[in-house]
Amino acid sequence: MRDPWTGSAYGSALLAGRGRLFLRGANGWLLPLELDRWCAQADSCDLAVLRRCEGPVLDIGCGAGRLVEALTVRGHRALGVDVCSSAVASTLRRGGQARLGSVFDALPCEGHWGTALLIDGNIGIGGFPPALLERTRQLVRPGGLLLVETAADHIDARHRVHIDDGIGRRGAAFPWASVGRRALVRYALTAGWTARDHWTTSRGRHFSALAAVP
Repeated sequence: MRDPWTGSAYGSALLAGRGRLFLRGANGWLLPLELDRWCAQADSCDLAVLRRCEGPVLDIGCGAGRLVEALTVRGHRALGVDVCSSAVASTLRRGGQARLGSVFDALPCEGHWGTALLIDGNIGIGGFPPALLERTRQLVRPGGLLLVETAADHIDARHRVHIDDGIGRRGAAFPWASVGRRALVRYALTAGWTARDHWTTSRGRHFSALAAVP
């Protein structure tokens, strides 16, 4: 079955560099997708996160490629991975490197990445954060980093969502998760990570840095 993120609405928005889409759950839960920001260049919040990166960087769910682009410009070896072919095309167009596929597929340099990124809510990939954290631990070298953008601190929820254009058209349903800092730390401890740092930006974005247990 075709992955929902490869649908025409999302892919077209990435290639156009703008769009108005949402993740919509059956229970009324709604999350706007910040496509304009994702398709722009990395902003000051992004760059503050990227300054923490160590060694080669794997951007999981790289989207339009702004983080891979910024890392490449700053001299990091960086690779984006995304299930959407338009995301890969956009990242390549921006001068970055990207691979089409899922984080759960076989990937280059497993166990040797210095840093992995789960930004823009990508801790929700797959709808089951413990499995995603275990997988990222397989990808990152001992002592390496996982930089995660989370929801508000108290949130720990599972959703069945569609990509929705706001005027009644929607794609196939798929699992997603919303995870705050407390839940992230709890899941991380059982997946081979330890919390190193947490911070909230002036724009209300929440981040955590996890270190891979040797």
